Amino acid sequence: MNPSNDQPEELRALALDWLCRADPLAKVDGVKSLQTRWSKGQIGLDVAVHLLPTGPIPGRPTRPALVSPLEVKHRSMRTAEGRAAMIHALAHIEFNAINLALDAIWRFPGMPSDFYSDWLRVAAEEALHFSLLDAHLRTLGFAYGDFSAHNSLWDMAEKTNGDLLARIALVPRTMEARGLDASPPVRAKLAQAGDQAAAEILDIILRDEIGHVATGNRWYGWLCTERGLEPIATYARLAQAYKAPPLRGPFNLEARRAAGFSEAELAELPM
Repeated sequence: MNPSNDQPEELRALALDWLCRADPLAKVDGVKSLQTRWSKGQIGLDVAVHLLPTGPIPGRPTRPALVSPLEVKHRSMRTAEGRAAMIHALAHIEFNAINLALDAIWRFPGMPSDFYSDWLRVAAEEALHFSLLDAHLRTLGFAYGDFSAHNSLWDMAEKTNGDLLARIALVPRTMEARGLDASPPVRAKLAQAGDQAAAEILDIILRDEIGHVATGNRWYGWLCTERGLEPIATYARLAQAYKAPPLRGPFNLEARRAAGFSEAELAELPM
C-alpha cells in the first residue's frame, strides 16, 4: 500500500503520513516502500518545513489493549500460548519502534540529511522485525492484538517530544538499549522451549538493534557537540529530569560496546 497520489513527495511529510496510519501491515508495507523510493532518489527532503499531523499520533489499531506494565500477564514459555505471548510482546515493541523512527523523521526539523536517512533505515528494519514476528505468531495460532500490551516505550517518546537531545538520550540510548540486554536470555528461553524459528528471529533483531542503538549514540554525540555539552553528565541530567526508568543489569556489554557506548559510559552502569 502506498500513500495516495495527493500526498507530497517529501520524506518528512510522508513519514508523518505513515506514522498516522493505524493498520500495522499497511504501515509495514508503506515504510518499506518509502525506504525503497528514498534510496532511488524519488523523494525529496525539506528539513525546514513545519508539519502538522493529520490524525492521532501514533496511528495504531484498536487492539492490543494497552495496560500498565504491572498488568501484563506473564505466561510460561513451556506452553504454546506462553511463547505466543512473548512473541506478541516483542512484536508490540517492534511496532512501537517503527512509529518512533517515523516520529523522529517528521518531528525534528533542521537536522542534516543523514539524520533522516538513518532513521528511515531504522524504520524499515523495525518493519521487517515486526513482519517476522507477526508471521511467526500466526504459526502459533495467534495474531497481533490477541494479548494485552504496555506502552512504556511510547510514553517516553511523548515525554521527550520537545527536545531531540532528550529523545535520543532516553529512547534509543536507554529504552531500546535495554533490548540489547534482554535479547540473549529471551532467545535462550525460546530455544530451550524448542522454538528455534523464534530464536533465529531474535538473532536478526539483535544484530539490527545494535545498529539502531549505534545510530542513537551517533546523533547523541553530534547533538552534544553542537550544544557544547559533556555527554555523560548531560545524560545523567536528562535521565533525572525525565524520570527515565533506572538501569538494571545484567548488561550485554559486548552488544553495548558494538553499539558505540564508550568505556566511560559502561563504567557508569550499576553493577
